[in-house]
Amino acid sequence: MSSTRCPARPPAIAAILAAVTVLCVACTGTSAPARHLASAPAAEPVPSWLAYSQATRQATWAVLPMGAPAGPNQFWQLFLLASGHRHWVLDTPPDIATNGGLDVGGLPGTAVAVGVRPSQYLAFSPVSLTAGAGRQWTSGPPARGLASMPDALAAASGGRRLLSLSRHGLVSAASAAAARWTVLATRQSLAETAAGRACGLTQLSAVAYSPAGVPLIAGTCRRPGLTGILAWHAGAWRAAGPTLRGTLTGALIHVVRLVTGPDVTTALLLAATGQHAGLVAAWLGHNGRWVISRDLSPVTTAIRAISVSATGGVAVIMSGGQASILSGPAQPWRRVPAVPAGRAVTLALPDGDRPEALAATGSVLTVWQLGRDSRWARVQVVKVPIQYGSSS
Repeated sequence: MSSTRCPARPPAIAAILAAVTVLCVACTGTSAPARHLASAPAAEPVPSWLAYSQATRQATWAVLPMGAPAGPNQFWQLFLLASGHRHWVLDTPPDIATNGGLDVGGLPGTAVAVGVRPSQYLAFSPVSLTAGAGRQWTSGPPARGLASMPDALAAASGGRRLLSLSRHGLVSAASAAAARWTVLATRQSLAETAAGRACGLTQLSAVAYSPAGVPLIAGTCRRPGLTGILAWHAGAWRAAGPTLRGTLTGALIHVVRLVTGPDVTTALLLAATGQHAGLVAAWLGHNGRWVISRDLSPVTTAIRAISVSATGGVAVIMSGGQASILSGPAQPWRRVPAVPAGRAVTLALPDGDRPEALAATGSVLTVWQLGRDSRWARVQVVKVPIQYGSSS
């Protein structure tokens, strides 16, 4: 007796879907929708230590884990490259155990808001703010334990307004001077809105403010072709994401980064169908319209690092050190030479087309710059004073 079998999802695509699912489940504390993602086989997840960088016109910030590979002797570090300067400097907020990771909410100039993810006995997330490149830090309202995603903290209006996403799927708002946060929405309440029902919202992955200062929430839709970005408008959360076309029309879309720079919000979308997976960037300007890039495909390995420049440029590192850069709208993705080795590596785009690779191993950060000869040249070494045993 014969039977007809449905074609299996290609192993590489299934691995990508499983990877994003594991990360989203970790950040929201909810289970994945079985009928769409549970069939994906076990795969190496996108690591919770996902390195990244982002920039304003005056500063580029990079976040990497250093010290031990994992456990109480791994400490996340924040590095700063100020505009017009050649060297990165260590700029981690002082007197806080950073074992769980750092979330950065970029602000104009050299200001930044930094949240520390919970770890070990730390159940909440300390928030620190600086207006002048880390020369002086002030304490903001402690947040509920932030999600293990790069964009779980957002800031606007010079740091006076804050937005956070907790590991349990709570979206909260606060002012820098407030003593506590106010819950704006939960994953469940967003899923029950008209916009949430229309897309089949399942997970939450990022928060941001639009260039106009409107709160944005991003996640994953169960319905193909829809992007799970919602905006607060006229007293309700409404669909605000871009619509993909062409070969990705029927794709499941995962928002993996959502970052607002000086003039534009950049979304990086992983779109996967049964036969195809690609990365797409989309940009939201002051006019409220999205511009969509060409897709980077095929995507066949886990994402290791994602960075966003001040003007909306994107740099992505995959497993094995494969790297690609997108300069902006109407530009093609371009491959760059494999990044130098390191336990954690991220790309930074401080001046557009001259990317720098930051590679961290143990207590040493090595900075490499891509030359016009397409070779990586070492330009800086930073030795970080890791306080081993301080969190044991």
